[in-house]
Amino acid sequence: MNTAGAVNRLVVFGDACGSGKLGMHAKRRMRDGMYAAFAEAYASVDIEPGRLHQEDRGDGILTALDPAVPPSLMVGRWADTLYQCLREHNAGSAERLRLRVGMNAGPVMNDGRGLVGRAVDLACRLCDSPVAKDIMAGTPGADLLLVVSDWLYENVVAEGGRYVEPEHYRSARVRSKETDETAWFHIPRSPAPEIPRTPGPSRPPAAGPPPEPPPGDGPAEGGDGAGGRGDGDGGPPESGDGAPGGRRITARGDLLYFENNVINGGFTGIRREAAGGAARGRETDAARNTGDGA
Repeated sequence: MNTAGAVNRLVVFGDACGSGKLGMHAKRRMRDGMYAAFAEAYASVDIEPGRLHQEDRGDGILTALDPAVPPSLMVGRWADTLYQCLREHNAGSAERLRLRVGMNAGPVMNDGRGLVGRAVDLACRLCDSPVAKDIMAGTPGADLLLVVSDWLYENVVAEGGRYVEPEHYRSARVRSKETDETAWFHIPRSPAPEIPRTPGPSRPPAAGPPPEPPPGDGPAEGGDGAGGRGDGDGGPPESGDGAPGGRRITARGDLLYFENNVINGGFTGIRREAAGGAARGRETDAARNTGDGA
C-alpha cells in the first residue's frame, strides 16, 4: 500500500461470537447490545464520536481512533468498561453477547469507502484467528477476549497502569494468509487463558536422528505462559534502541515507535523482523524445543 496520506492510528475490531446461529430478533438484540457496549466504553475514556471512524461489519464493528488517543486508555479503562457492559447485558439472558476484540496500530487510510491498511488487516485477523475462537470455545463463561498485537503488548500493555493486567495475558503464534505474528490474548478479570494446542501435520519417519526444527517452527497455537514471549521470534529491541526516547519495532524496513502516548513511524503490522531479534528468537526456540519438544 502506498502510505502517502495514511496516518498512524489505533485500530479496534470487535466481532460477536456465534452470531450465525441467531435468528433475526436475536441478531437485532445482539447488535443493539454490541453498539451500546462500545458506545459506553468509548464514553468512559472521553472519546467522542468525532474522534473515531467507525464501520459496521454486520456482527462486528471496525474502528480507527484519532491518533492523539492514548493506547493505554484502550487496553485499560476502555476494555474494563466494555467487559462490565457485557456482563450487565448478559445477566439473566439465555442468549449471551460474547465478543472477541482485536487491536493493532499502524498506518491507516480512509479512501472514501472505508479503512485501508495492513494495520487494519492484522487487527481483523487477530480477532478472527483460530486461536482466539478456540479460546472462547474453551471458556464458555468468558464474555470478552482481547487480542493485541505484539507491538501493542510490548509498548503499551507491558507498561501496566490502571485497569491494565499485563500478567494476565498469554502469547501465541497467529498464522493466516500473509500474517505470521505473535499475538497476546487476555480475558479481563481472569488469569491468563490457556492456549489450545493443535497437533502439527504428521511427518513420515526419516532414517537417522531427526533434523533440528527451523527457527520459529512449532504449533501455530502454542503458547509459552503468562507474561512471557510467545516464540521469541523477532521480538522488539529494548527501549531506546535507535528510536528517540521510545521503544521501536521494525517490519520489512518500516519503523514504529511509541513515545509520550503518541504512535510514530510507519509500521505495517503483517510480518516482523526486529533488529537483533531474529537471533534471540532462534535461541529461545531452540531452548524451548529441546525442553518440551513443542
